[in-house]
Amino acid sequence: MIDTNAPSRKAPRMIRFLILLLILSSAATAQTRRAPREQVIGSSAEAMIRQFGTPRLDIHDGDARKLQWTGPDCVLDAYLYPGTVTGQPVVTYIEARRGDGSATESSTCIAALRRN
Repeated sequence: MIDTNAPSRKAPRMIRFLILLLILSSAATAQTRRAPREQVIGSSAEAMIRQFGTPRLDIHDGDARKLQWTGPDCVLDAYLYPGTVTGQPVVTYIEARRGDGSATESSTCIAALRRN
């Protein structure tokens, strides 16, 4: 006999689905508003090369990799290590400096390199 007063089992699934949809939608919106530094972190070497062109340096050390780009305003180093999800190398750390070696904001350097 079916109890018509019992809560539907579909309701909790629908709620979980709607929550997941909301989370994914929020993440997609946040992606478009990320700062230049955050748009680089998590990128593959191929994605970095598409953004900035051929790197001045491409150094492999075991499963780590360092890519470097230079422009008139700054030097950008991107360090890639195997990602936790795919195991493919992705940018996990970046460092920016002026030609004289003094520190500069990475977002400023990224924007300058993209203009070149």
